[in-house]
Amino acid sequence: MRRNLPRRWACLILGGALLMPYMMVGVLIAAQSQGQSANLLLPIQIGVFVAVLPVVAVTGLFLPIRALEVNAAQGLLGAHVETPPRQAGRTWQERRRTAAWFTLHLAIGGLLSGSTLAIVPFTLVTLALPFAGRATPVIGVVVEPGWPALLWPLGGLALLGALVATVVGAGELLARLAPVLLGPTPAERLAAAEHHARTLAERNRLARELHDSVGHALSVVTLQAAAAGRVLDRDPETARKALAAIEQSARTALEDLDHVLGVLREDDSADVSAEGGRGRAPQATLADLDELVAASGAQVRQEVGDLSAVPAVVSREAYRILQEALTNAIKHGHGPVRLAAAVQDDDLRLEVTNPGRVSGGGPGGRGVTGMRERVRLLRGDLDAGPTEAGWSVTVRLPLRSSP
Repeated sequence: MRRNLPRRWACLILGGALLMPYMMVGVLIAAQSQGQSANLLLPIQIGVFVAVLPVVAVTGLFLPIRALEVNAAQGLLGAHVETPPRQAGRTWQERRRTAAWFTLHLAIGGLLSGSTLAIVPFTLVTLALPFAGRATPVIGVVVEPGWPALLWPLGGLALLGALVATVVGAGELLARLAPVLLGPTPAERLAAAEHHARTLAERNRLARELHDSVGHALSVVTLQAAAAGRVLDRDPETARKALAAIEQSARTALEDLDHVLGVLREDDSADVSAEGGRGRAPQATLADLDELVAASGAQVRQEVGDLSAVPAVVSREAYRILQEALTNAIKHGHGPVRLAAAVQDDDLRLEVTNPGRVSGGGPGGRGVTGMRERVRLLRGDLDAGPTEAGWSVTVRLPLRSSP
């Protein structure tokens, strides 16, 4: 408390300083209305003080003083005020809270600033009375030398102590009210929570994309590098094709990685939404299936129908699903891969099968989990896993939202 007292006292004096222009204009208007000359050096006038408080409140409603008051509350009062989120416009709920705080700060600050300017000099005068050696008038009372002069310093010190106690109480009151009146309103907290949820959802989506893209590329690189190593001496042409597939997969993965990291490094103040952010490159869709198959370096038999009616969001997610399915088919199966994509009625049907023997116990990690998340968000169905014939992924994605 002792450590905070000087700063809290300074905050109250700041409130009194901010009140002074209102008081001076009020005194001037009051004097003009009564046909008298204004004396701006007169002590505080209670009527003018009460009259200017509504004007202070109106000022708080319209002037952008919230940031100034938050800094004062944090730096001088020592209050923990949660920084309000940035908003395009001010709400009336925030305006009313700011106006209430501004009025309270200036009213209490004005009273205690005036009391400080009056009581501190008065106490100093009373402390000097015993040493005056002669009769001295003090606030209309003549103080004679002797014992009467010794009682005045006690009264002055008691008055100063009462002022300090009042300042302590007022500072504590303002410090407790600052987080309530200057902190985020319920509407601002809700908006911040929604923004945070959108950001987390977008970053989760980006993490899935990064897993699918980079995981696919690494799988292709690993398998093609092994194949190139086996045939390098006896079949250089096949080895060159494998190395070309490695180069293409690595280049695609680097582009996707650079894109995702660029989004994640965006300024937190940017509005990141699931529909895309600023400066993003176009995302791959079903129109890029040929490039995906070519980059895989695997033997893939495509059965692709007319996909022009597939909505963009479904096309993007379907591409990532096929990318992950193709990765798992290459990793966990043997033999040529069959990739089918076609529109049937109002659904997009996807199928990736590998009729060879499944190696190991099937895929682990987040590959199938990521596909299920994408399919669930689009209200579709997915069946993935090893079968008697090999590895198979079958997906149904509705092209339109069901009622």
